[in-house]
Amino acid sequence: MKKTDSLSKFQLTMKKQNAKLLLLFAAIALIIGTTPGCKSKVNDAEIETSAKAALAANPDLKEISVDVKDGIATITGEVKDPDDQTSAQAAVAAVKGVKSVQNNVSVAAPAPSVEITADDPLTVAVRDATKDYPTVTATVKDGVITVSGELKADDWKRLKMKLDGLKPKKVERAALKISI
Repeated sequence: MKKTDSLSKFQLTMKKQNAKLLLLFAAIALIIGTTPGCKSKVNDAEIETSAKAALAANPDLKEISVDVKDGIATITGEVKDPDDQTSAQAAVAAVKGVKSVQNNVSVAAPAPSVEITADDPLTVAVRDATKDYPTVTATVKDGVITVSGELKADDWKRLKMKLDGLKPKKVERAALKISI
């Protein structure tokens, strides 16, 4: 009977060990199942790629750059008006994984208006500016000075500076022959 008793004790010990192992595996499975995995968290590179795509979807925001660190997006660049600045922030804030947006986007100053001299006073001023250049004729129409004739390169530089100082819309020299 000793063999049978030893066999029973052995089987009983094995059953206890199997039960302990089964409980250990169940506990491990429970821990793994309830712990969030690495894949469920969106990483900064993925957020940044998505934010760039969101900005690129709006042609007015294509010049905005974005950098993401720890889910915080920092946007920089320049836009033409405050509405575009707000749109850039909203587009990036809507991206999955963005916790907050640091908006460093600036609004460009409006372009200064260009003063163009009216034709009548411009014609008088052009006549005065070209009086020392007898080989040149100049006409004015709609703020554009059209220069024709022939000049040396150095003389053209001096005349061009004078004409530009008169604040025309443009100085057109296509009909002017320039020699060295």
